[in-house]
Amino acid sequence: MEDVITGWLADLERRHLADLTPSEVARALRALSSCYVERRAKLAAGEALGSRGKRAAFALFYGPLHFFVTREIVRAMPESQAGLRSIVDLGCGTGAAGIAWAIGAHVPRIAGFDRSAWAVDEATRGYRAFHLDGRAARRDLAALAGRGREPFRADTGTGVLAAYLINELDDGARGAMLRQLLTARASGSRVLVVEPIAHRTAPWWAEWTAAFARVGGRADEWRFQVPLPPTQQRLAKAAGLDPRELTARSLFA
Repeated sequence: MEDVITGWLADLERRHLADLTPSEVARALRALSSCYVERRAKLAAGEALGSRGKRAAFALFYGPLHFFVTREIVRAMPESQAGLRSIVDLGCGTGAAGIAWAIGAHVPRIAGFDRSAWAVDEATRGYRAFHLDGRAARRDLAALAGRGREPFRADTGTGVLAAYLINELDDGARGAMLRQLLTARASGSRVLVVEPIAHRTAPWWAEWTAAFARVGGRADEWRFQVPLPPTQQRLAKAAGLDPRELTARSLFA
């Protein structure tokens, strides 16, 4: 599997540095990280993927970061690996977090959903790279949830993932998504939510923690001493980031 991961990372680097320099990607990464930390209201308008440089930065840095964080979370929770037949990845981005859960739980099938055509293409490429049976499709989950429609379907044996998605939703869509995730859990699915560890970016976390606790779930904060690969370390240093440890918090039920 390490060879597959190395090949996936090399392909990302080959494609996204084909017509951009590492310095250009690092500048875009600085802007992208600012968008996530300081100007989250712009995420709903698609600001995070609004330029070629930001898309490259997301694919080369945040995608692998989400992969390694989710891989460590799944490894640390054996209950997240048991009894699954497929993964549904909501707001899949480049597919990295969903791939990490799928390979960690030895699940061959995966379906990703994202409103970005670029992200859908990246996720589908990632599924092929890891020899998973699945594809990503365009779907505006927030709009569907906000209108009270069912944004996804899941039942027993499905792992439903919402990684780095929930904090990007407005209050109405977030509440609707919580109801959808709890419904999926009641139908026999397992649900995993992953978000950054910074509390100031998620004032809704306490409500969700209580909701997951009521259905027997757990809430965790994670700090993993796992180094990123060299390319991601260099990008982080050039962008003024400090990923000496991988951090996240999660909800699982």
